[in-house]
Amino acid sequence: MNKPICLHFSMVMMVFSVTRAQTKYPTEEIESIYDLTFTKAERDSLISNLEDYQKSFQAIHKYTLKNSVGMSLVFNPIPVGFTLNTQQKEISWGLPADVKVPENKSELAFFPVYKLAVLLKSKKITSTQLTKLYLERIKKYGDTLQCVITLLEDSALKQARLADEEIAKGKYRGPLHGIPYGIKDLLAVEGIETTWGAGPYKGQVLNETATVVKKLEAAGAVLLGKLTLGALAMGDIWYGGVTKNPWDLKQGSSGSSAGSASATVAGLVAFAIGTETLGSIVSPSTRCGATGLRPTFGRVSRNGAMALSWSMDKIGPICRSALDCGIVLNAIRGADKLDPSTKDAAFNYNSKVDFKKLKVGFLKGLFEANYPTKENDQKTLATIKNMGVDLVPIDITSALPINAIRIMLTAEAAAAFDELTRSNRDSLLTDQRKFAWPNTFRAARFIPAVEYINASRIRGEAVQEFYEKTKDFDVIVAPSFGGNQLLLTNLTGNPCLVMPNGFNEKGSPTSISFIGKLFGEADLVMFANKLQEATEWDEKIPPFFK
Repeated sequence: MNKPICLHFSMVMMVFSVTRAQTKYPTEEIESIYDLTFTKAERDSLISNLEDYQKSFQAIHKYTLKNSVGMSLVFNPIPVGFTLNTQQKEISWGLPADVKVPENKSELAFFPVYKLAVLLKSKKITSTQLTKLYLERIKKYGDTLQCVITLLEDSALKQARLADEEIAKGKYRGPLHGIPYGIKDLLAVEGIETTWGAGPYKGQVLNETATVVKKLEAAGAVLLGKLTLGALAMGDIWYGGVTKNPWDLKQGSSGSSAGSASATVAGLVAFAIGTETLGSIVSPSTRCGATGLRPTFGRVSRNGAMALSWSMDKIGPICRSALDCGIVLNAIRGADKLDPSTKDAAFNYNSKVDFKKLKVGFLKGLFEANYPTKENDQKTLATIKNMGVDLVPIDITSALPINAIRIMLTAEAAAAFDELTRSNRDSLLTDQRKFAWPNTFRAARFIPAVEYINASRIRGEAVQEFYEKTKDFDVIVAPSFGGNQLLLTNLTGNPCLVMPNGFNEKGSPTSISFIGKLFGEADLVMFANKLQEATEWDEKIPPFFK
């Protein structure tokens, strides 16, 4: 049996129908939830409006809306005074002139993309060899990590052979040519199951291929398979189990890009594609010790991706190094007519630029607080200073109710999965805890449209305020989970690069984050790359998977 079409208004209408007859209006409890107070006359007057609203809701519910149908309102993160740079220059990656093939070729599984690219271009290894290596590792370790949903062995080998043929003929497509990778299973591939990690969508086959996947195919990359995500992009629990942290198999990999981070760090893929709405690249990258890049909102097309929040979803790479992230981002970025939020902004990475000329700020107040990973973060700050970088203290705290704006995400997510809630199929989701999606979607039905719109208006003020406070900086160093910076920068749409910076007392990786200007990912990659050259954390390999 279906749930009430709109529980909120069903309750209100029931109260009004009873109270009309009794000439009493015991609605104060309902009103108090919404921080409202009406008089008896006002309550009597609004009943007819509520009846009309209910008819509208019923009419909307009779119309089938697919998850792929977006909002007619498109979030624009561009503040007043910001100029979008569209002048693309030639990219200088600064790749090594020569890379040696290890005696034990199984070690190639842990080579960063930029080294594999040199080996492939110089024909010291083939894409087919590399693809078979990763496929073997997926078959050996995939179940242990519970990180793979669909293995695409036949098509991967076909793509690898094509890459080898093209490279042999001198038709080199760039540094991703022949590189095997995986995608989070919320990206559609025509003819292949796309489960969104959720039981109700097992067997779902979408008649499209995501723009990101098409762009990677055009770059010559080899798709090995579809990787796990926490159901409907939350956490690391999916219908098949819990995706594991390669450093501690008793621990989940965090989410929601759970499989993307786990598989990359364990050497099952050379890189992976993840998504972030509120921490879904930053969190699993931290837990597993990967380097992840959450691009600017609108930098990468979301066409063909499951929608969770149309105004906050972002797609980005999870890799072994910052330079890898830049290489992958360059391949997938750009405007797409199928995603109206996208913009054609330049990505001008230049390895020859002196990174010391970057204006670097750090969130002094957050670093001074007491938090679990403070010691590692302080060591990272010291390393940055020893590199000759002048760290300028900056404060991004705001009097605006930033945490309250999160209701926008919740409301949009509930709308994206409206049919799931009303059909009762939300009971098929594995995670039924109080804070999991089923209950969150139900509760979101009570968020008034007026409050959503006002939250959006405050968000606009937050975008402008953050821009004014940070516009003089190319890079801002931040604790990955300090204060509300993760929420704030996801709301403003600013990019973030997260990289490992040590281990905690339990042996799991820790991370530090770099926040950039809108469409300023090139500076983030350049800065993080220099820091990784000076440290060793991105080179660490989980012992169990060596």
